[in-house]
Amino acid sequence: MLYKFKSRATADLIMLEANGRQVLEIMGKPPEAHGIVTVEQIPAAIAALEAAAAEDAARRAAAGADEADEAEEDTNSSGAKDGVSLGRRVAPLVEMLRRSAAEGRDVTW
Repeated sequence: MLYKFKSRATADLIMLEANGRQVLEIMGKPPEAHGIVTVEQIPAAIAALEAAAAEDAARRAAAGADEADEAEEDTNSSGAKDGVSLGRRVAPLVEMLRRSAAEGRDVTW
């Protein structure tokens, strides 16, 4: 399943199910097939997403410091565990929410 976020203020934003479910849970929304973030709810949603992204960045930085000590032990690592940070993953949605708030438009999925 894909989540397709829509707003009359921006182009559509499509996320894979796991990522869409994660951002909906962060915003305090049920991960259902359809839903809405009203204009009144947008500031809280943005704050929740930014706080989660900052927490993820701090956790990655701490893990990176721990792994720096072990880097020489595993030189054949593919780096797949690094993945995409939550901050990068939610950035398009945060921008959509900001633009939607500025134009007084709800965001649906």
